[in-house]
Amino acid sequence: MSSGFKRGRKGSVITVFDAAEVSILRSLVSQILGLIEPGETGSDPLERALGIGPSEQSADPVLARLFPSAYEDAEQSAEFRRYTEATLRDGKRADAQTMLDSAEPGRVELSPEQAQAWMRALNDVRLALGTRLEVTEEVHDELAEMAEDDPRYPAYVTYDWLTYLQDTLVRALW
Repeated sequence: MSSGFKRGRKGSVITVFDAAEVSILRSLVSQILGLIEPGETGSDPLERALGIGPSEQSADPVLARLFPSAYEDAEQSAEFRRYTEATLRDGKRADAQTMLDSAEPGRVELSPEQAQAWMRALNDVRLALGTRLEVTEEVHDELAEMAEDDPRYPAYVTYDWLTYLQDTLVRALW
């Protein structure tokens, strides 16, 4: 199992992954890419050219978590989403692609820019998985009491591992 991220030279971060870990990371990040594919743009040609999209928040709880409302006021939030969600999706896709392109078995050294993209992509994966699992602040207590033959156990262990990776990445960067 990966020992987490360590500080490298010139701001880089280093870790070592085995093939199974890379397979899990790539699978989860690929699922995120499938969820955050380009959103729909308006029917007006100018709106399409500018990437202006619909103003409704997604009914999918994972997408609602990845693209939360910016304001309590529904009208302000809808207007904000209309002009920003396409760009946010582009950024999340770029981060996920960086992770896919650089995740490989063995020693992985990430530049500071790649490490930042990994941090954001790991956060998105954790948010998505945590939303699907309905994770609460008591996740560690739940995991400690969960039997290994519980069908939820592998998903909770994966969530815990992603949390560990993100924590060590943050610590290595700062």
